[in-house]
Amino acid sequence: METDTKELLPNLIENAAVIVLYLDHSGNILFCNKKTESLVGLKRSGIISKNWLEVLFREANNIMTKEMFKAVMEDSITYKRAKDFQCHILSSNGVERIISWSITPILDKNDQIEGSALFGHDITEIEERETSLKNIDDSLKNILSSIKEYALYVINLDGNITYFSMGSETMLGWSKHDIIFKHVSILHNINDNVSNLSLILEHVRLFGKYETETELITKNKEVVPVILTVNQFLDSSGKLIGYIFIAKDMTERKKLEYQVFQSEKLAALGQLSAGMAHEINNPLFVISGRVEMLKNEKLSQKVKDSLALIDSQADRIRKLVDRILKFSRKSAATLEPININEAIELVLPLIHYNKLPAAKIEIEKSFEKNMPPIKGDLHQLQEVFLNLLINAYQSMPGGGVIKIITSNFKNLYAQIQIIDTGTGIPDPHLKDIFMPFFSTKKDGTGLGLSICHNIIKNHNGSIELESQVNKGSTFTIKLPFI
Repeated sequence: METDTKELLPNLIENAAVIVLYLDHSGNILFCNKKTESLVGLKRSGIISKNWLEVLFREANNIMTKEMFKAVMEDSITYKRAKDFQCHILSSNGVERIISWSITPILDKNDQIEGSALFGHDITEIEERETSLKNIDDSLKNILSSIKEYALYVINLDGNITYFSMGSETMLGWSKHDIIFKHVSILHNINDNVSNLSLILEHVRLFGKYETETELITKNKEVVPVILTVNQFLDSSGKLIGYIFIAKDMTERKKLEYQVFQSEKLAALGQLSAGMAHEINNPLFVISGRVEMLKNEKLSQKVKDSLALIDSQADRIRKLVDRILKFSRKSAATLEPININEAIELVLPLIHYNKLPAAKIEIEKSFEKNMPPIKGDLHQLQEVFLNLLINAYQSMPGGGVIKIITSNFKNLYAQIQIIDTGTGIPDPHLKDIFMPFFSTKKDGTGLGLSICHNIIKNHNGSIELESQVNKGSTFTIKLPFI
């Protein structure tokens, strides 16, 4: 049995899957196994008694690695302690292999260095797998970070943010460095009962997932409507270590929903208004006809003055009814190719034929050149531009600046912005600004912007308003190119 064991050990070393080298105190190789021969491409006779560095590093371009390995070996011998080292070794077939080395000093009975044992593990495939997995992991992170429509952030069990994607930075205005390790409540609307964080996290802990429509708060304290999904964040053993938040920005969708809702509401009001207008017109014709008949009678001056007043007020009602009918009626547009810049230029001289503030108002134009044409009704669109420009003038009784900007929006739309520095419109009124009969002016009928909305809608376009009190308003119109 002892004989078999003595023979077994050399066989194990000889056929081991690791590189085995035994060196004397001068660094010359006294023993090597088959794996060493396979790596360096030399027979044992060409390895034994050679210096270990010259055998392993025969290529001149490995000088730096060779010197580092030599230094590690000398440190191991000097301090009589085992050391580890990892480096690239050029194999016999010219392919670099990654070898993880263990250096073990061999001491004699007097605790003096007798030699050194080198054990080398070829970890090339392992490193390549880990690198591949790391690249996949990095790619996934880059993909998640690059999706700007989504905010993705991760919190630990204490509620502190530990990961914050690029999309989160874009949507919420925080830089990664500023928000990491801050409590997640900084992003959530604490006044919204639906987004009560403790309830959400408890639900996720129990059921694994939670989804809701809620609001997030940006760094500038602005509100962003989102669909929020919260999932468990588990480690490799399945233990809960945090929570993953994914928020989709619903701002554009909310705007679209509002525009659809507004259009449906305006359509319903248009039908109602048309019916009312016809009902008003019938008795109005009777009143106007009787007044005309009475004018031919011999009447006192006082009665004639009263009839004149009745006639003027009837005429005022008639004009209002005409505007109501214009709002409610889908008039057939005469569609033709239109250069939007030229259309606006034709409108500008017409502004001064209207009742405008006496204060000085400057118009600044910034028109994009070579704008593709749109297809529309020139007269209807000019009515829109004229109405918006008059509104801008009237919002600046003390003077100011109107900017008219045209631009190519994503090669799909002609975008027209009319910006004033006027009194602005309070937030509560913004949602009703395109509704018929709603006006912020004392003598306004509330039909101008409703008619503008209908005209733009009939051109398959959109019109939006942004406004701040005492800072001004911006109307943005988008009309599709031909």
